[in-house]
Amino acid sequence: MADNTGTLPNVDAVLDTTGLYCPEPIMLMHNKVRDMAPGQVLKVIATDPATTRDVPKFCQFLGHELLEQHTASESNYLYFIRLA
Repeated sequence: MADNTGTLPNVDAVLDTTGLYCPEPIMLMHNKVRDMAPGQVLKVIATDPATTRDVPKFCQFLGHELLEQHTASESNYLYFIRLA
């Protein structure tokens, strides 16, 4: 997994969970990936600091590849996930 702010991956879908707290961001991610095909890239925008722990575990558990994660600002987190 890369952790940089260089070239961002091309995305197929965006999920904005701004303002939501655990477990809502992960629940919404589960629903969103069901509508996507393997190999597609999902961009997740979050404000819950718990996502820094939860999103990598979500990816590891389900076999998705966390391409990139970084903090966009003091309270915004970005994740790029390639679906398994």
